[in-house]
Amino acid sequence: MISLEITHKRVLKIAIPIVISNATVPILGAVDTAVVGQLGEAAPIGAVGIGAIVIGALYWLFGFLRMGTTGLVAQARGANDGVETGALVMRALIVAAIAGCGLLLLQLPIFWGVFAATPASPEVEGMARSYMEIRIWSAPAAIMFYALSGWLIAHERTGAMLLLQLWMNGLNIGFDIWFVLGLGWGVEGVAIATLIAEWSGFLLALYLCRNVFKGNQWRNWARIFDRAKIRAMASVNGNIMLRSMLLQVILIGFMFVSASRGDVTLAANQILIQFVNITAYGLDGFAIAAESLIGVSMGAKSRANIRRTAMITGLWAGAGSVLMAAIFGFFGVWLIKVMATSVEVQQAAALYLPWMVVSPIIGFSSWVLDGIFIGATRSRDMRNAMFQSALVFVLAVFLLLPIMGNHGIWLAQLVSYVARTLTLMRYYPALEAAADQE
Repeated sequence: MISLEITHKRVLKIAIPIVISNATVPILGAVDTAVVGQLGEAAPIGAVGIGAIVIGALYWLFGFLRMGTTGLVAQARGANDGVETGALVMRALIVAAIAGCGLLLLQLPIFWGVFAATPASPEVEGMARSYMEIRIWSAPAAIMFYALSGWLIAHERTGAMLLLQLWMNGLNIGFDIWFVLGLGWGVEGVAIATLIAEWSGFLLALYLCRNVFKGNQWRNWARIFDRAKIRAMASVNGNIMLRSMLLQVILIGFMFVSASRGDVTLAANQILIQFVNITAYGLDGFAIAAESLIGVSMGAKSRANIRRTAMITGLWAGAGSVLMAAIFGFFGVWLIKVMATSVEVQQAAALYLPWMVVSPIIGFSSWVLDGIFIGATRSRDMRNAMFQSALVFVLAVFLLLPIMGNHGIWLAQLVSYVARTLTLMRYYPALEAAADQE
């Protein structure tokens, strides 16, 4: 029997390793940016920014395999259904393998569509294409990694997630420096470093999840291919996938609109968005704690534990957001100079830095609410809320860009955070009520 007690200590035990490990993910992006920034030109920075966000968006379309697996496995744990936890991870791995191979087969039309839409300069587009043509070969590993990550988080094994991220990102950073600054491979060197790191991370994750494969639960084919279970999983994951696609509209839209403002503005926004990602990924540790504990609470049908989890994770995330804002407020200009040698890029990034500083304070509540709804597998509500938020973002860009220029892009981003919070809060009472009906 697993413990149903929700305490600050338990939340922090789950969250802190994820805070540390997740913070290394955008730090890697910052290192990618900083390494090519030493080349002294804006175009390579923009190319890595566009290439990484497009590949990341393609992969994260299947992020439901991490989020959905976490919520469903956590609920199975709360209901003491050990057989289903093994069946769930196998279903997720099968879907992930098919998805990864599908992206490899469809890469040419996908890339054509991406570059037909992007307003980047020819120089940036050429470098970004080279980057993406290398990175896409990690698709099977990166997407199957999501499934294994979901199983680890649902079992509150966030220490293993920390080990995985330190391994992958340490390896990636080392190869980044060697390939780009040592061997002079440029943007292609950044892509090769990430490719190696993602495949090695998947293999290590398999090893860390070896308990799944010790018994017979992972090959209980009758349970794995149970039609009712598959339909339930498909419903949850399908809505999360649509929600992720809508989120990518906001993220890619931000970069594409930035590209339309010129290479210097694109490079400046790329640097600052790395800072935002560091705060979002770091604070996501509390969202992931919510995923695991809300899922267990839903499986155990405990409305009181759901509310307590929401309050504790929200409290710690709020405190973390203030700390993150203070750090970037004090050290942001210095960090910008470390990441780019171009004076034009430094000046542009410093001009827009205040928007980045307030981002964690405005955004943390929406990030935590995402975790709460993922753990409860209320994916339909998440889909609807994100649809409304994406509409608000598009409308805000349309209205603010002509008036405020690049400042308007940043304000639209903040408005989208507020919209996500308000729309999810509207659905929260029904989430608690659902615990009594499970």
